[in-house]
Amino acid sequence: MRAMTSHTVLGIETSCDETAAAVLRLENGRATILSEIVRSQVEAHAPYGGVVPEIAARAHADIADQIVAAAIEESGLSLSELDGIAATSGPGLIGGVMVGMMTGKALALASGKPFLPVNHLEGHALSPRLAEDCPFPYLLLLVSGGHCQFIEVRGLGRYRRLGTTIDDAAGEAFDKLAKLLGLGFPGGPAVERNAAGGDPKRYKLPRPLMDRDGLDMSFAGLKTAAARIIEAGELSEQDKSDLCASYQAAIADCLTQRADRALGMFEADGEKRLVVAGGVAANQAIRTSLEEAASRHCARLIAPPLRHCTDNAAMIALAGAEHLAVGQVNGDAMSFSARPRWPLDEASALSDPAYGGGKRGAKA
Repeated sequence: MRAMTSHTVLGIETSCDETAAAVLRLENGRATILSEIVRSQVEAHAPYGGVVPEIAARAHADIADQIVAAAIEESGLSLSELDGIAATSGPGLIGGVMVGMMTGKALALASGKPFLPVNHLEGHALSPRLAEDCPFPYLLLLVSGGHCQFIEVRGLGRYRRLGTTIDDAAGEAFDKLAKLLGLGFPGGPAVERNAAGGDPKRYKLPRPLMDRDGLDMSFAGLKTAAARIIEAGELSEQDKSDLCASYQAAIADCLTQRADRALGMFEADGEKRLVVAGGVAANQAIRTSLEEAASRHCARLIAPPLRHCTDNAAMIALAGAEHLAVGQVNGDAMSFSARPRWPLDEASALSDPAYGGGKRGAKA
């Protein structure tokens, strides 16, 4: 009879404008979230129409200890009962990343538990496994405010980038339109709400790079085209809704066309799976479009629950627990340095010596 294996990990996420902590138990490959606390900074950044790094870092520093303590208390466990401490260690806003890393390292040192530095993008890549069975391999579309790329996920720590944005991310494009139209922050949900009452064919907007080979994407030209429409004259509320709908449709078309092509290139032994993760994965129009692309290739579209599309600590705890479960623990992890830039395809297994070197990034 196969022995039961169980690993319980505290995850800490502070890469952008959410201070989050969660306790998760991974038992024979099945994840159970024991607690999850997320404190958003939306109100602090709203007056600026976007995230201000200095404000974010101070807010994380002010509340990180409280959020972590609340997550541990809610889990019903003590620090000594955990098997490891995982914290986002990049990529992200360096001030915030360092707050989470230092908090995680301090707890690991105090408890004698292993510290697990987690790539934030790996957290998103594994996030569908929080709620359902999603075996390797699968094709990942990681689409958020700072990232937009197709990744071949062959296994834990085995990632190959197939295509990426050459300029702006899709989430950034949504935020820019919302700021130009004065729709508020965060921009993605605001644009989606306004698009609901609009005509997606009203404005002729570009679909950059769709006539080129490969899987790279571009959204800078789309932002510029929308800005020119707004600058050309005052828009009525209906005009704004039509522009939001047309803009959303353009982004959905770009992502879907690339997904179609990526699915044609992706090889799987059995069922093909297209995973979409990141904040933009919460957009229902984009999900619907990607679902249609997946069906054309007899593939299954998998997305995390909406609350786990955006930044959260449960996905960080899961990534740490998965590495811990297979023995990928670096003894030198306490010397790991925070990395504002850390491509997912460079995030090899935690047992890799590169994880402990700290040659790049800021020391934490």
